[in-house]
Amino acid sequence: MNNIYRIILLLGTLFLLSTYTPKDSKITNKKVYNFFKIKEISVSNAKIINENEILKKLNNVYGKNILFLKKESIKKPLVSVDFLEKIEVKKKYPNTIIIKIHETRPIGILFKNEKKYFLDSMSKLIVFNENLSTGNLPFVFGEDAENNFLKFSKILKKNKFPYNKIKNYYFYQIGRWDLQLLDDKVIKFPETNVQKAILKSIELIKRGDFKKYKIIDLRLDDKIIVE
Repeated sequence: MNNIYRIILLLGTLFLLSTYTPKDSKITNKKVYNFFKIKEISVSNAKIINENEILKKLNNVYGKNILFLKKESIKKPLVSVDFLEKIEVKKKYPNTIIIKIHETRPIGILFKNEKKYFLDSMSKLIVFNENLSTGNLPFVFGEDAENNFLKFSKILKKNKFPYNKIKNYYFYQIGRWDLQLLDDKVIKFPETNVQKAILKSIELIKRGDFKKYKIIDLRLDDKIIVE
């Protein structure tokens, strides 16, 4: 529909231009150009991202001709916006751009080089902001944890591990994880056969006779070590 509407507008513009005499053409061209100047940018669906940040980065778009504006001119200035996954851009003729925001989600708070970052759902690190309300996110520790967290997190969710009970994640360079739960119980997972160990851990933390143990070590295949 947008392309059809654009064609109709272009044809209408050409018709207007063709109906004026040469001495009026400069005035007509100016009127037509001003009619299609971008005067408004509307931003929707932003929950974490500040709409004013989007508008500020698109300040150069105002005044451009909406008929010839390419969507890349909207997308390129927004590449550096934190928590931005993608945008949908629509033109509302004669002078409005409508932008729908799609955001990533903060899924953990990661410590790296003695600094604190948000880890989002695309494994991007975002400088931590105390003013950003994100709920009770788990903490993530370990060198290169950001590049391995998403995969491990998906396996936990797939196998219905009680995700909301996790307090801390610890990643080790050999490629394995420990979890610390809200009750401070620690579960040590192996480097391989992770799914099998996750299913076993779910079974064990539900059992009453395992409540007294602070450490459940599942690193050895077919063995459970507790402390």
